[in-house]
Amino acid sequence: MKKALVIGVGPLNGLGGQLCRKIAQNNFEVFIAGRTKQSLDVLADTIIKDGNKAIPLVVDATDENQIKNMIKEVGPGLDFAVYNVGNSRPGKIIEMDASYFRESWESCCFGGFLFAKEVIKSFLSQKIAGTIIFTGASASLRGKPNFGAFNSAKGALRNFAQALAKEYAENSIHVSHVIVDGGLAGERIKQRLSDFDQRVKEGKLINIENVTDAYMFLYNQSKDAWTFELDLRTSQEKW
Repeated sequence: MKKALVIGVGPLNGLGGQLCRKIAQNNFEVFIAGRTKQSLDVLADTIIKDGNKAIPLVVDATDENQIKNMIKEVGPGLDFAVYNVGNSRPGKIIEMDASYFRESWESCCFGGFLFAKEVIKSFLSQKIAGTIIFTGASASLRGKPNFGAFNSAKGALRNFAQALAKEYAENSIHVSHVIVDGGLAGERIKQRLSDFDQRVKEGKLINIENVTDAYMFLYNQSKDAWTFELDLRTSQEKW
């Protein structure tokens, strides 16, 4: 059985959680990595009850030693990896502490580098033509007032992913970047929006199930027709 690794996993009904469930349903043993043990355990139990395989790993994506140990725990057979770390962090630039800006960059971009470096090394050592997908956002493409830290961090991650894709294409390693352009109909936004159900009904939020299908579409692509970047939004999103 092939192995998959998803880092940046939060609530069961978030993108990371639902992506793990979808990958597991496609005959993968899924390693689910994140910072909150309780959320990871709930997700792992759900996947196992579905009749599939999942192993939770508590990991800080910005800690190099933890990333290296995570890859060792996954072991041989890793074929599919997803970097899903980095939440939107608002703040006016002149009011922002330097540490706040640094933390945004570390979680979005630096962590992506640490993750990709170890995953690529795993692929190369086993001669596996694996796939790495990075989760991006509207911020990956454009700056927005009050989101200077997040915009710059996501933009940096996109450029890094593009460099990675070009550097390791000759090894048949597929690197993709998915831009989620808009709000996801998941747990986090549900807790913030009083009119969540109405927005879902009106098609104003992106369906997570369909997003997970897009990740599997990218994984299954033939190397004679690879996609680097895929952007997803509702029909009502202004862009």
